[in-house]
Amino acid sequence: MSPLVTPQWLRAQSSLANLVILDASINFQIPSETEKDKENLIPNSIRFDYDNVFCDPESSLPHMMPSEERFNLLAQEIGINNDSIIVVYDNSGTFASPRAWWMFKAMGHEEVYILDGGLTAWKEQHYPLVQTYSESEHRGNFQGTLNPNAFVDATYVHKQITEPNSLTVDARSHQRFNAEVPEPRAGIRSGHIPNSVCLPFAHVMDKYRMKSPEELNKVLSPVLPKNKDQYLFSCGSGVTACIILLAAQMCGYQNLSVYDGSWTDWGGNQSLPIE
Repeated sequence: MSPLVTPQWLRAQSSLANLVILDASINFQIPSETEKDKENLIPNSIRFDYDNVFCDPESSLPHMMPSEERFNLLAQEIGINNDSIIVVYDNSGTFASPRAWWMFKAMGHEEVYILDGGLTAWKEQHYPLVQTYSESEHRGNFQGTLNPNAFVDATYVHKQITEPNSLTVDARSHQRFNAEVPEPRAGIRSGHIPNSVCLPFAHVMDKYRMKSPEELNKVLSPVLPKNKDQYLFSCGSGVTACIILLAAQMCGYQNLSVYDGSWTDWGGNQSLPIE
């Protein structure tokens, strides 16, 4: 099954007892985006906040993947079970939700999907809306095992940049990749990781939805050769990297990892090389 589901599919499954709908919206405003809808929610939504809750509280970097133990405890607290069918969405379309999807995939949970088009697509169908989150009445039994290769750090990426069978893919704009504009975060150098390639996340999207697999192949093939042993995805802070990773998975690429600190980490560390 595709990692993407439609509003029609989600509406049809709404009576399933083990369905869990997670709102993974973040406050960051996409430059081309119209004002976010911060009032309406899909019925029975539970908040999945990876900016402030499902993150590493000890890290100075934004929304870093928490430890296996912390993730499991938090998932149990919001009522997630090992047999839950999870659908994640956000109020920007398909922007913040791919990271939430990848976090659950990293924990070994297979039944997790992304609502393609998010809240915007749901509203297009004139489906019901609510203004209050749901809260589980029961503690869940979720017990995942974190795949150490799903999220990697700067030390790992630094070792891989000279490996011919490894490719680092940057989801930022060409202007940021080529140091033609300053970074939005203060104190972060401009440029890119040596030997990386640039594939802006906007190139794999059709407005707020993902492009079709056929269209994605046309976008990815010229930039991402399929003969690599590993693909590392980076961006500004580990969110839009997951959009490109999602596109790659939909096109059959394997051995995919997210550089969790991404350019906020790399560009802020004077000891790391840049181009």
